[in-house]
Amino acid sequence: MNLARATLRDPIELLTLAALWGASFLFMRMGAAEFGPIALAAVRVAGAALFLLPLLALRGQLGELRAAWRPIALIGLTNSAVPFACFGFATLSITGGLASIFNAAAPLFGSVIAWLWLNERLSRSRIVGLVIGLVGVLWLAWSNINVEAGFKPGGSGLAIAACLLATLFYGFSANYTKRYLNGVAPLAVAAGSQSFAALFLAVPALVWWPTVEPSLNAWSAVAALAIACTGVAYILFFRLIAYLGASKAITVTFLIPAFGVAWGAWFLSEEVTGAMLLGCATILLGTALASGFLQLPQRKFSARSG
Repeated sequence: MNLARATLRDPIELLTLAALWGASFLFMRMGAAEFGPIALAAVRVAGAALFLLPLLALRGQLGELRAAWRPIALIGLTNSAVPFACFGFATLSITGGLASIFNAAAPLFGSVIAWLWLNERLSRSRIVGLVIGLVGVLWLAWSNINVEAGFKPGGSGLAIAACLLATLFYGFSANYTKRYLNGVAPLAVAAGSQSFAALFLAVPALVWWPTVEPSLNAWSAVAALAIACTGVAYILFFRLIAYLGASKAITVTFLIPAFGVAWGAWFLSEEVTGAMLLGCATILLGTALASGFLQLPQRKFSARSG
């Protein structure tokens, strides 16, 4: 692997992806109430597919999609259709910031699945990083719940369960991609998964389509979700899986709460407390360790002659 790429390009793509996915929770909050979770997810993946498929055709990679359509279809279900609907449902009852915080459980699921299924070794630095990141997530979640009350009346328990179910699917999907789609062009996986997700959600979306036409503001939010937060973001995500591995790539979700809080403060004038900043800093440290960009000092043992 090119050293310059490993030390510069990967962190930049990781930060860009985190910024896009952090913004997605704000856009879901803007669109979920008017579209409903199923229709919102369906329009999101359909728009992403319309954005990605022409790019795939221009690159002459449609053949890769046809050759690997079965595993790509499963990824469309487990990495897009189900999680997007779950988070759309969750944002009806809890804030986008809290949803992004629960989303940060994905690396924990991903690492455990990689260890159990793919026999992927967890080094001491990565284990410590995952623990630190999880502590940061819990701290930030506790801060939001206590300071802002985070939950709206009713449905909060189901919303949290939906978030955790989504992150479990994310953890599975990252490892499945590494196992069965290794070597397939990232754009083929991204375009194909969104296309199949759109097919899976087409009928449910028709059944639960909103009776009142969504506003221009809601449509704009879904357009941003489809193109930037899904189309562009998934190209980056599958590239990171290919170069870094599933467990490391999925640690991007440790960064998402930091961006989610920042976007909320910027666009929604949400209060940013010292506890939130401490939680975000802790998450960043955990991410750096869990993704391998930082390493703990190696233990040194002195040999003694007998």
